Amino acid sequence: MASASLLKPSPVVEKSEWIKGQKTLRLPLATSFRCNSNSSSHSPLTVRASSYADELVKTAKIIASPGRGILAMDESNATCGKRFASVGLENTEANRRAYRTLLVSAPGLGNYVSGAILFEETLYQSSTDGKKLVDVLIQQNIVPGIKVDTGLAPLVGSNDESWCQGLDGLASRAAAYYQQGARFSKWRSVLSIPNGPSALAVKEAAWGHARYAAISQDNGLVPLLEPEILRDGVHGIDRTFEVAQKLWAEVFFYLAENNVMFEGILLKPSMVTPGAECKERATPEKVAEYTLKLLSRRIPPSVPGILFLSGGQSEVEATFNLNAMNQAPNPWHVSFSYGKALQNTCLKTWGGRPENVKAAQDALLLRAKANSLAQLGKYTGEGELEESKQRMFFKGYTY
Repeated sequence: MASASLLKPSPVVEKSEWIKGQKTLRLPLATSFRCNSNSSSHSPLTVRASSYADELVKTAKIIASPGRGILAMDESNATCGKRFASVGLENTEANRRAYRTLLVSAPGLGNYVSGAILFEETLYQSSTDGKKLVDVLIQQNIVPGIKVDTGLAPLVGSNDESWCQGLDGLASRAAAYYQQGARFSKWRSVLSIPNGPSALAVKEAAWGHARYAAISQDNGLVPLLEPEILRDGVHGIDRTFEVAQKLWAEVFFYLAENNVMFEGILLKPSMVTPGAECKERATPEKVAEYTLKLLSRRIPPSVPGILFLSGGQSEVEATFNLNAMNQAPNPWHVSFSYGKALQNTCLKTWGGRPENVKAAQDALLLRAKANSLAQLGKYTGEGELEESKQRMFFKGYTY
């Protein structure tokens, strides 16, 4: 059997390049190779090699660049409503546009952030002064990304668990997102330790991520895989580690089965921590020890970047944990893909008032810089506000 990694696709005249914030677009090209078998009883095997391979590797490396991580701003309109309600703000398109403009236009954000995950509305949205938000990001040297899953649904036959929807029609949507300027995508599933997790839920999450990753790469988008292990529960850190080992073994088994190119993916895992309701807390050093042990056992070094979710940790806690993981060199770029852990203080500072935009952007930049330093292993925690130390975990929270 021929290996796809040893086969070269036909040359492509045009390539998409990220040079000084400019982008050019091309349509995807697929090359098929017919491999002959010595046995006439076997059907010829067709291996499909994506013409985006070089571009995927390049994009992944840009996102996994030193001192930078991802700003997760892909909250759905409904989730935006929950966040806005916390500061007494109405959930309107105008308010969502104003807030997203505030985020992407923060001066110098690209020094600390290499990618931004967007909701579909945001990908097609313009800023308050009429510029496409995608173009604002590119001018900041930030790669636009897009959330492509369509949410969770009950997993029949499981222990009250869920599965992630969105594979139907994904290829055509991914192609359209590429044309709109997105260069990476995100897919999120969840596992609950109090509910098992069942073998069915683990396999479903792993298979779904693998199919998504293959389709995403085939359409020019670097997959950012987020099989989240929820922090709900009283379990200790050893139980989280056990579940995480099983999950990531399954994920990479099915990624290989689906011929996903590891050099062209990124991961957004949960840190290995105790359950949020566990009485025994873990220091940053212990979280780092367990998390890096997991990565060394399960994640191939060919994966360019591992960008952790914050999972309801406080802004400062998430930063300290990341910093502890970067006290020695790692085979991968170990960084952040934070939503609330970057935005919480920023949103509260803004509160929907135009006169607070600069102060809110300063709050965002403060957190982005802190996590940039943590990615480099140089964060000290000096000058942090009490607001940044408040936990943001909510039991049973849904996006």
